[in-house]
Amino acid sequence: MYYIEHQKILVSVDCIIFGFEDSKLKVLIGHRKMDPGRGEWSLYGGFVGNDESVEDAAQRTLFQLTGMRNVYMRQVGAFGAVDRDPGARVVSVAYYALINVKDYSEELMREHEVEWMNIEELPSMFSDHREMILRARQMMQLQIKTEPVGFQLLPRLFTLTQLQRLYEAVNGEDIDKRNFRKRIKDMEFIEKTQLIDKKSSKRGAYLYQFNNKIYNEDKNFKL
Repeated sequence: MYYIEHQKILVSVDCIIFGFEDSKLKVLIGHRKMDPGRGEWSLYGGFVGNDESVEDAAQRTLFQLTGMRNVYMRQVGAFGAVDRDPGARVVSVAYYALINVKDYSEELMREHEVEWMNIEELPSMFSDHREMILRARQMMQLQIKTEPVGFQLLPRLFTLTQLQRLYEAVNGEDIDKRNFRKRIKDMEFIEKTQLIDKKSSKRGAYLYQFNNKIYNEDKNFKL
């Protein structure tokens, strides 16, 4: 009975799922299954229901796509250009999430017909979905300097080379190995284990792990 004189606008959510594999930052995308734009490369998303908040809709959409809960997720922002969706007036709120590629079910990949795409090789995409991905990457580039968000993309045990490659992939530029490792040694929450990874090099490399308890005790983190 209220606001009947105003135009109704649809609200949707789009999930930008980042993963890290083969030293590349990747994003999960697929071909759009509905009109308009059927068949175009697209993010996975959906409309916000009458009985849920925008964040609840994003969590639901993320779970439908990945089958995972308690995933690191942050809001990127609202995308509301008047002509962004030729089907209707739609405002979309984008979220980005970080998962370990190896934790993602291949069965769900086939079910949703999505695949991991190198962020440096993104194809033309539906509406402003490519812009959403690039803005999410910019946001992550800022966050990774002050928050250990990158550990969400790595296995529980990792080498320093893997960690460096991750930072290089997120930032899109090479990092000096000596300076990087010097800074890592000053961070007590990155713990060296006695385990050796013999797959990445003939000599083997020590495996490290992230200690969340130590990090929470001292959050003066900057890389």
